[in-house]
Amino acid sequence: MRLAVLFSGGKDSTYAAYTMAQMGHELVALVSVVPSDEHSWVFHVPNLRFLPAMAEAMGLPLLTEDSTGEEESDLDALRRALTGLDVDGVVTGAIASDYQWDRINQVCEELGLRTFSPMWRKDQEMLMADMIMSGIRSIPVRVSSEGMDGSWLGRELDATALDGLRELSKRYGMNLAGEGGEYETLVVDSPLHRARLLLLDTRKVMSRDEGSLVIGDVGLEAKDGA
Repeated sequence: MRLAVLFSGGKDSTYAAYTMAQMGHELVALVSVVPSDEHSWVFHVPNLRFLPAMAEAMGLPLLTEDSTGEEESDLDALRRALTGLDVDGVVTGAIASDYQWDRINQVCEELGLRTFSPMWRKDQEMLMADMIMSGIRSIPVRVSSEGMDGSWLGRELDATALDGLRELSKRYGMNLAGEGGEYETLVVDSPLHRARLLLLDTRKVMSRDEGSLVIGDVGLEAKDGA
């Protein structure tokens, strides 16, 4: 099938896309809703200004639509982005949010598109381990959870980091995969990438209960054989 990917640049949308590609489907476009409000009801927000570079790194066309970040505006933007697109279905990185899953499915059903959420309701610890083993290289760019201090910003989520997340989950009850908003990520490389994303001019900004990795710019580094 020809599939569009609801893409944020984070680990979940990237891994969902990779999973569908491994199943033999054709990824034909990345689709992103860009909310003006960082507290979007439906979509991931950090670092969306770098979406064109992320799409270039993956060698896929990018379709974007702006929204206010309110629910109806987010869904209208998604509807506009998908209308008339020559695809059979849409890939989402939804894991456990009924709110997000229901609303995305509603829009796709209206447009006669199938929805594929390959991570939906899967064991999150297993998902994280599989994601890391697959070669998805992601870093937290925002943290908002007890125990996740500035040392986590920009740290690659590898096997050692996953051990740390397990400990934090046991100690504080945080969601291991960040489904409760504990952290948000940016993917710098994956098996789908033709070029690695290089983060330039970065700095960490921490407040009492949250922090962000501020990225001044990004560059691309071609991979061997790409």
